[in-house]
Amino acid sequence: MPLSLRRGTVTAIVENLERLTRIEVDGKVCVAFPRLTGPVEVGDEVLVNVQARELSLGSGGFDIVYANLTRGLGLEPEAGAHVMTLPYSPVQSAVPFVEEDGALATSLGGMPVVCCSLHSQVGPAAAGVGGGVRVAYIQLPGGALPVSLSDSVRLLKERGLVEVAIATGACFDGDVQAVGVASALAWAAAQGFSVSVCAIGPGIVGTGSALGHGGLAAADAANAASALGGSPVLAVRVSEGDARERHRGVSHHTRAVLELTIGRRVVAWPAGLDPPEWLAEREEIDVTGWQEACEGLLLEHMGRGPEDDPWFFASAYAAGRLARSLVE
Repeated sequence: MPLSLRRGTVTAIVENLERLTRIEVDGKVCVAFPRLTGPVEVGDEVLVNVQARELSLGSGGFDIVYANLTRGLGLEPEAGAHVMTLPYSPVQSAVPFVEEDGALATSLGGMPVVCCSLHSQVGPAAAGVGGGVRVAYIQLPGGALPVSLSDSVRLLKERGLVEVAIATGACFDGDVQAVGVASALAWAAAQGFSVSVCAIGPGIVGTGSALGHGGLAAADAANAASALGGSPVLAVRVSEGDARERHRGVSHHTRAVLELTIGRRVVAWPAGLDPPEWLAEREEIDVTGWQEACEGLLLEHMGRGPEDDPWFFASAYAAGRLARSLVE
């Protein structure tokens, strides 16, 4: 499992965002995470991990700055931090964790928890919850690990549909860091959040098998929420546009999540779409107006938008609407 590292020179700064810088290294697309590597500037000599691009991994196939040899050596750790993210890996770094000094609720008190198996469900789910309530986004391992890579979460925060982004487990670069989903939920409840939306980061770890995919993080979230006295709401992954048989209709990912959730849960289903016969456990939700509610958000799944695969987004929106009804 060798790293594929190359030396290069930063030839362009394409976009500077909070905790994420999109650049070009020797003319090739690259991203940098300044909280890990320090800032980058044109002309800097950098080490980049090129393996994903060389393997042609689609949307994740870009280079990533591993180290800035010009201005990223000898960086001091964050003040007061002593617990490591990505521990014992070559990129371990210390950050404060919410469990160290933040109160954790002993019960979620019925707080609805939307459990998504894909990151592309987060936007419509948050839109379904809508404004006027405090929403925490909780990122779980199973896709991209850096929270800052998500343009969707950044936009949801700008729109006021998400207030805080919590990185859990191996995820990093959130507004705050938690050891796992259980403590993240307990912290959100203690902070007075009304709804939590849980999902993996952009992309997904997948093998084509029933249990070998990142979407099972939704089951972890649902089980933790149920055990802590929350109200898990499962967002169904449904598609009429996916060319892969295992993902047409209700995805086998959703079936696996349902089979692994062992506590209380409710399955949101968009009214107007015929459900499969095996999905007897569901609550049909009116999704009228979902397109307007999601207007301006980043809606894309496997290159398909709302016009190409409307029920995919409407289904996630239904989960958000159901969660909102449990608050009111």
